[in-house]
Amino acid sequence: MSKESKDYSKYFDFSDAKVMKREDGKTTYRFKGREITINSAPDYQDEKKRGKQDIQVLSFEHPETEKVMESFREINQTKQRYYAIYTYGCQMNEHDTEVMRGMFEKMGYVSTDDRIQADVILFNTCAIRENAEDKVFGELGHMKTLKQQKPDLILGVCGCMSQEASVVNKIMRKHPHVDLIFGTHNIHRLPFLLQEAHFGKEMVIEVWSKEGDIIENMPTKREGLIAWVNIMYGCDKFCTYCIVPYTRGKERSRMPEDVLAEVRELARQGFKEITLLGQNVNAYGKDFTDRNYRFGDLMDDIRKIDIPRVRFTTSHPRDFDDHLIEVLAKGGNLVEHIHLPVQSGSTEILKRMSRKYSRELFLELVRKIRAAIPDAVLTTDIIVGFPGETEEQFEDTMSLVREVKFASAYTFIYSPREGTPAAEMADDVPFEVKQQRLQRLNALIAELSLESNKLVDGQTVEVLVEGESKSRAGVLSGRTRSNKLIHFQGPAEWIGQFVQVRVTEPRTWYITAEAVVGPAVQASANAG
Repeated sequence: MSKESKDYSKYFDFSDAKVMKREDGKTTYRFKGREITINSAPDYQDEKKRGKQDIQVLSFEHPETEKVMESFREINQTKQRYYAIYTYGCQMNEHDTEVMRGMFEKMGYVSTDDRIQADVILFNTCAIRENAEDKVFGELGHMKTLKQQKPDLILGVCGCMSQEASVVNKIMRKHPHVDLIFGTHNIHRLPFLLQEAHFGKEMVIEVWSKEGDIIENMPTKREGLIAWVNIMYGCDKFCTYCIVPYTRGKERSRMPEDVLAEVRELARQGFKEITLLGQNVNAYGKDFTDRNYRFGDLMDDIRKIDIPRVRFTTSHPRDFDDHLIEVLAKGGNLVEHIHLPVQSGSTEILKRMSRKYSRELFLELVRKIRAAIPDAVLTTDIIVGFPGETEEQFEDTMSLVREVKFASAYTFIYSPREGTPAAEMADDVPFEVKQQRLQRLNALIAELSLESNKLVDGQTVEVLVEGESKSRAGVLSGRTRSNKLIHFQGPAEWIGQFVQVRVTEPRTWYITAEAVVGPAVQASANAG
């Protein structure tokens, strides 16, 4: 469908619905036997815009918010209620779930894995590929029976899918048993939205199409020994295939003093590893108007904090500047693993993707990284079957992968996302061809992964033990600084500790090793 014929207004055509009331900017409709209150609805056109308004830094801690949360605490003191959150997609979604868990716990709710026991169930969704959305719609279909059995159950959908007008429309029309829909910009509004759904009994929709302000002091319930730390939100790259700039809004960086304070607190709590998060993490600071402080500066400051390991994801090659490379080369707690999505090895395809770099520029960046950090381990993301991709252009990707020698890669068949420019390009690569190319690429990645793992054969490496093998008793698993997965025998008491192991058998996707030196200091495996 061409841009001229695309009519997004159809997604919220309520000509067949009865208006029940309009109040305080909200409209309540009677639609297919269900009342639906729309506080705000997603809008593709607004999501494309990048306003010049200043982003405010606000605190979650507010008397009105505390009042609502206290009302839920009182409800839960009378009768304990439970919540469950199912998370799809990237690390950013995982961290958003940690924040929502924090709010639920502050409201007196208790987490459960039992859907029958849950009083609130949220699906925190991903919109990056079509199959991710299909999984969520499948789950919503299954929830209809549970909702009939438990009419008071509050069922909600949040995350990136909620930012898509077509998705919200589909939920309203085909899944009216859903009670709550909210997006990525107003997670902090969860207590208020839950209150509306709990007491109002109608479906509540509140999706902000324009990015919100930065909310600090959000309660967070982290589990384990590795912590996610959001340092910025949104993306302004507008790659033609990607829905993220629409679902996550424009780039907004947190103040460095707030990020550093959070990292220091995580160090105080005993976390062993943090991962700095952003849709385009190394664009951090580009939006600051009152200071010259970029991602390299932030990493240099975090390097001085007593956290054993610091990672970051996801970076964009265009924003990977020389200063960042210089800082990463200092080592210390800044690990040698760098995830650097290339997406394609063809300059022509990269141009069509609007990646804003060429094959040659990417290879030059890799050369700089390896010159400064000789033991750097690079991983990547690659899309095959992008519209118009020829066999020759796919071979350009294969040759680039061989030249860079990526240790591993997330590989995907191109999936059109409605509302993106690429969705209006001719998807002219046959699916069978896409599958064949993916198989060939994955075979090459497997070959290079084994080659990379063999480089540490016989070496003694440091492993952060993350847990026990689910299939092999007495076998622990963990990761090296370069993010290589290690399996070795040891007691469960070592979980959460650093252990020195000697590599005995490199395999394609993991490495077998034996313990050399156990943990130097016994510490809690469940920090924070």
